[in-house]
Amino acid sequence: MTGGELAAACIVDAAVGDPRWFPHPVRWMGIIVNWCDQFVHRFLHSPFKQRMAGILLAAALPTGAYAAGVLLIWLGGSIDPMLGSVVTVLLAWTTLAARDLMDHVLSVQRALQSRSLPEARSAVAQIVGRDTEEMTEADIVRATVETIAESTADGIVAPLLYLVIGGAPLALAYKAINTLDSMIGHLDDRYRWFGWASARLDDVANFLPARIAALLLVLSAGILSRSWPVMQRAWQILLRDGGQHPSPNSGRPEAAMAGALGVQLGGVNRYDGLSFERPCLGDPIQPLTQAHIGKALTLMLWTSLLGMVLGIGSLLLVKG
Repeated sequence: MTGGELAAACIVDAAVGDPRWFPHPVRWMGIIVNWCDQFVHRFLHSPFKQRMAGILLAAALPTGAYAAGVLLIWLGGSIDPMLGSVVTVLLAWTTLAARDLMDHVLSVQRALQSRSLPEARSAVAQIVGRDTEEMTEADIVRATVETIAESTADGIVAPLLYLVIGGAPLALAYKAINTLDSMIGHLDDRYRWFGWASARLDDVANFLPARIAALLLVLSAGILSRSWPVMQRAWQILLRDGGQHPSPNSGRPEAAMAGALGVQLGGVNRYDGLSFERPCLGDPIQPLTQAHIGKALTLMLWTSLLGMVLGIGSLLLVKG
């Protein structure tokens, strides 16, 4: 992949996001995972068989996504080199999620500004996996800010990193891993065995992107605030609280975001009617308000810009 192709993919994502009419690869991946889920739970009942099936799926789906990317780009290039480049750009675009994340977040923000709590709960349910039916406004704000932080890592920085390292095919393989984790990588009784491999693979795939995203969030906080103390606070909270999260990766960008905004994230979340206590990240220098959604979104956009510039610069440097 060239720097120009990466720049074009980022521009397309910023312009159109994720239109529902487009046959997005992640939707096809989701259909495959859902079919496998139904098959496994219908015919394979022992923990051993479910774990083996989960390992097979965790290996096969990313491999298949990578192979499909290579094949499509090769087919395009065999017809015309320019067509191969166009296919590369289109495939790369489908792995980026900055515009889609922004659109969903703005839906939550608009609902809160119009004082429509049911609408805000419905909007935030599109971007979080936790229960939203009884969320207060403060809960919605916290969930949205946490999602912005986490999605900055796995929806923007990670695809950019894998596009730079291995082009669109590797980024598609990453999206397959991410899809597997979001659909079956849970610790509940249904997925404890079948989703085990997907969850572990996602931890590995996001290890480096999460830490790069956290560093870029710290840098973005310094650029936006033009304040060394703010940047220093974000860095200190990242070092202090980044490892407190149950996930080996999610806590890094969330801690950096909390430090940058001067708020506290974490606390009680509800999943399937059960409450789970997560460690608090950051210090409650100020209470979370609707305004922090916009501030978190701005940090995400600056982090995306920095990641894009670094990615394009790396490709230009390497490929001349």
